[in-house]
Amino acid sequence: MLILSEQEIKNHYFMNDAIYDVKQGLISKKKGQITNPHRTVIDIPAHQASSLYMPSADLSQEIASVKLVSIFPENPKQGKPTTQGALVLTDASNGEHICMMSASFLTRLRTGALSGIGTEKLARTDAQTLGVIGTGAMAFEQVLGVLEVRDIQELILFNRTIEKAYTFKEALMTWGITIPIKVVDSPKQVMQVSDIIACSTRSDNPVFDGNDLRPGMHINGVGSYLPSMREVDLKTIQTVDKIIVDDLASIKEEAGELIYANQESDWQFSHIHAELSDVGGGDRLLRETDQEITFFKSVGAAYFDLVVAKGIYVKAKSLGIGQKIEL
Repeated sequence: MLILSEQEIKNHYFMNDAIYDVKQGLISKKKGQITNPHRTVIDIPAHQASSLYMPSADLSQEIASVKLVSIFPENPKQGKPTTQGALVLTDASNGEHICMMSASFLTRLRTGALSGIGTEKLARTDAQTLGVIGTGAMAFEQVLGVLEVRDIQELILFNRTIEKAYTFKEALMTWGITIPIKVVDSPKQVMQVSDIIACSTRSDNPVFDGNDLRPGMHINGVGSYLPSMREVDLKTIQTVDKIIVDDLASIKEEAGELIYANQESDWQFSHIHAELSDVGGGDRLLRETDQEITFFKSVGAAYFDLVVAKGIYVKAKSLGIGQKIEL
């Protein structure tokens, strides 16, 4: 079995790799080649935490995976990361477990790639300002995903704890991002100037006011993944012209803001424009006018992890990296 650390993955597998591999996975899903059982989420209320178990297989490629992710928001107080994960790849032709890899960065990377593809499909091609609401663990790759597909000229950051926004700004600059980055005091200030909004918080309450939406905006929402979470408000759901989701079955079980809208208003899941696998394999823009307001909602699905993990494994083997062990 090949063992791959997070640092080895970071050093050799990048956002453009992930976007390419996720697009291939979307094509496979559309062709009916993906087996993707619903994930199991175990809540741990005492720590406001969750453990997620996510199996998947691409039978046409004879590859399968199981990812385990734990999300413990209180961990930073103990000097530990909020999100920790591991993934096992299995050769589906003989049952051999061929690779185990760190999955925390993998998860952030594939989620950023999904938002990149959603942005590529929905955001105005001339969008120049990216607003980031919430600068926690998932936000960095959200920025990278959008930068990969749009010529962003300015970043606007908001976080409830403003010091974390400045730390995030420094991390972006250290990464090599040279465009202007501004930290603001409120979500309203983000909404007033941004063409694209990236939300990646675990909030149970909406993080911006839907009344602040402007024509032509695009929103990526990736933070809420439980029915109790509502990262965007009902006004937003009722206002946007197009909603695209990453995986419809998972969305109906886990996307709190859409579940709430379906239960408490005249909005219905049938109003969703498309699942990403229906539209995400090519490069066609789905926005019909520059005035449309669009929303990409992601809660994740195991096959996204599978296709990225497979890409990482193939690249690692070609480069000769990782540690080989006998179980």
